[in-house]
Amino acid sequence: MLQKWIALSNTTIGQLMATINTSIIIVALPPIFRGIHLNPLAPQSFPYLLWTIMSYMIVVSVLLLTIGRLSDMYGRVRLFNLGFLIFTIGSILLYLTPGTGYTAATELIIFRIVQAVGGSFIMANSFAIITDNFPSEGRGFALSINSVAAVSGVSIGIVLGGFLSVIYWRDVFLISVPVGIFGTFWSYFRLKETSMKKRDRLDIPGNILFAAGIIIILIGVTYGITPYGKNPMGWTNPFVIISLLTGTLLLIIFPFIEKKSGNPMFRIDFFKIKGFSIGNFTAFISAMEMMGLMYMLTILFQGVWLPIHGYPFYITPLWAGIYILPMTVSMGLFGILGGRLSDRYGFRILTSAGLFISAFSLVLLAFLPYNFSYYLMGIILVIFGIGYGLFNAPNISAVMSVVPPEARGTASGMVNTMRNTGYTASMGLFFSILIYGLSKSLPVTISSSLRAKNAGQLIPYLIHMPPTEAIFGTFLGINPVSAIISGIPGPVISSVPANALSTITGNTWFSYVFAPAFMGSLDTVFFIVAGITVFAGLISLLRDRDRISIDKKTGASSKSIKRLKEYK
Repeated sequence: MLQKWIALSNTTIGQLMATINTSIIIVALPPIFRGIHLNPLAPQSFPYLLWTIMSYMIVVSVLLLTIGRLSDMYGRVRLFNLGFLIFTIGSILLYLTPGTGYTAATELIIFRIVQAVGGSFIMANSFAIITDNFPSEGRGFALSINSVAAVSGVSIGIVLGGFLSVIYWRDVFLISVPVGIFGTFWSYFRLKETSMKKRDRLDIPGNILFAAGIIIILIGVTYGITPYGKNPMGWTNPFVIISLLTGTLLLIIFPFIEKKSGNPMFRIDFFKIKGFSIGNFTAFISAMEMMGLMYMLTILFQGVWLPIHGYPFYITPLWAGIYILPMTVSMGLFGILGGRLSDRYGFRILTSAGLFISAFSLVLLAFLPYNFSYYLMGIILVIFGIGYGLFNAPNISAVMSVVPPEARGTASGMVNTMRNTGYTASMGLFFSILIYGLSKSLPVTISSSLRAKNAGQLIPYLIHMPPTEAIFGTFLGINPVSAIISGIPGPVISSVPANALSTITGNTWFSYVFAPAFMGSLDTVFFIVAGITVFAGLISLLRDRDRISIDKKTGASSKSIKRLKEYK
């Protein structure tokens, strides 16, 4: 009895820290870059900026499947414990980052990768360890606690990053060290191995093919939202096109290789189970929706709403995280409720209702003006949190309940891979739509506003502001106008009326100029993602109507075992 609570506490601490570090660095980058003496808005700094954010998520997405398979072979607890140790070492290395300038930025990326390797071991095994230790009647509740920690960690990371970076930039990484040390000892000495080890050979060709395909595609997506030549995005960059085509080709070949493998890392046969395939598809869509919304809300608060309401740019990252907290709290409360309800009533209605509620909240967000009432925004954020909470834990429980016990590590790795790939894909989808819209409308709003302020001399300099600089400037709590004006020749600056120059470089001018262009693009984003989410909700309705029948001997779905036997 005690062991299951030890398992839940260990995995929940691990999930919380692993996901906190997915987002903690986002709002802390300006003080981090200042600490290592690097300008985050300098053109040559942009790749370092992007890779410092993305490297963690990309590594996790690539490794989860392999680690899930290794866990089934060598023990889930053993690899989970190793993950805590590696994660803690990565956190210590990040805190001690010795260099400065681009050397330090490179070190940060490398140490983030080390930390991500540890996080991958934790994420790949958490759901499987809980499923191993909890009986079917309490499994949904236990998974809901763990998944709430995973989801809440993203929001908590933003708040912690904003708060700690104000004190000292290295503290952003220090926070993980004591928790990592505690979790490492707690798991090594108290967590017991309960999984059935299956000594198979590792699928080397499958691992290489999958890792190469995912890495190449995600690199292509990352540079697809990076300016290329005179284009605001890089989708026409030959490197991006070749990356996307090559990565896609490798992933198309991948299932054919797996079918011929005696020990596949990716269980294609699991997709014959309707509940498993639907659960993975909807997990990808919901993860893309949630992380994309988190990005958009961060920009909306930091770039528009907070500056307009008198908050200086340097402190907007912290307050953006605080104002997003209602969504995190409702996700947590309804995530736990969803887990309880799924134990009693099954998964189908809850997961579909959760997706439909989330889509409804996105539509409501599309009708908000930029100078919205926060009370109204708070209500909509709570509605989204309710929807996501009701969906997430029941969906994970549904996926983990339809696979045989000896393959739970693989299944956990697969569903977490889908979720983390969704997190990364959200940047490509959301930012592409946003950047395209801004590239058309932002120069117009800047020009008209400068003329109205009798500062037409600045038009040639400011209308060519890359949309990515406007977005990431606000995302990082930096006023991009001040950064651009600092590089304009002195005679041009001196020809601008002093009061106009003071207004333009102030706290609110850029936000009022940015707002109409940004909101037009943001509405498009919300409508598109709401449509995709409704589609996922309809797909979720195709799950089995009745509550899943659990085989007493194996703890897995009786129907899924029968289908796997028929498939083989």
